[in-house]
Amino acid sequence: MRKSRKMRARRGVERSETVFADTPHESPDNIVTEKDASRAGVYGFALLMFGVGFGLVFAVTFPLLSVFTVLASAAAGVAVASTVRVAAQWEHVALLRLGRFRKVAGPGVYVVVPFIDSVAMHIDRRTITTAFYAEQALTSDLVSVDVDAILFWMVFDSEKACLEVANFPQAVRRAAQNAVRDAIGQVTLAELSVRRRQLDHELQEFMTNKCEEWGISVISVEIRNIKIPQALQDSLAREAQAERERDARVLLADVERDISEMYVEAARVYNEEPGAMELRAMNLSYESARDGKGVLLAPSSLADGFVDVGKTSGK
Repeated sequence: MRKSRKMRARRGVERSETVFADTPHESPDNIVTEKDASRAGVYGFALLMFGVGFGLVFAVTFPLLSVFTVLASAAAGVAVASTVRVAAQWEHVALLRLGRFRKVAGPGVYVVVPFIDSVAMHIDRRTITTAFYAEQALTSDLVSVDVDAILFWMVFDSEKACLEVANFPQAVRRAAQNAVRDAIGQVTLAELSVRRRQLDHELQEFMTNKCEEWGISVISVEIRNIKIPQALQDSLAREAQAERERDARVLLADVERDISEMYVEAARVYNEEPGAMELRAMNLSYESARDGKGVLLAPSSLADGFVDVGKTSGK
């Protein structure tokens, strides 16, 4: 019974591990839930304007209550809601009149003349983050790398962003990808990891000069990750390990050389000064018999050394 329970438990653990391995896992960037500012107030104002137009026409035509009354009230509500609009605090609205640029409206209430004016674009004035990738980018030493970076930018001139470039968020992303490829092509793989901060600053300057004519200001460009081929990673790891082993052996050889030089110097001193050798022998004897847990067997020459030292002290 115990064996069968253990077998079932083991199978359950293996099954759970298999399910966990087969389940796709999200990166931390995908797990974090993004919180955008709500546009409920804008939609609520549109409903309010629709209600005002519908209510006014319906109240006037109520004595002639019919299907046409309801349709006319609904049309009036749509007309009022389309005419009187509101823009959120963080956005501008580009208005065209008969196809020509009229003005940039917002934030707050603005008026659109039906069938004459049209809303060309809603432009977000907040700081925008754009993640982009440069795959198979070649360094100056012809190494293929994948670069993951993020761009922080914002619109400072809504008129230029609307008129100078089509789909300016996509234009900014593509310009950033090309800028990263050009910057990587000017450095080697070793410089790429060392000069990352400098590359960020250079990319920011390039993107600023590129996007100013579009009415866009680039705040910063940050390279988050640089991925090199696995084979190259293995070779670099082996090279680093071999370099560390070489340094360790060189250090060990230097230490052994220093020790050997010390031994040679000590032998020279002992050879020139016989008394130094006797004192060293006495010191070793004292260290050996200091604890008093054993018997010290000393050669006769060592005993003679003690006698000589005693005679010298007596004189």
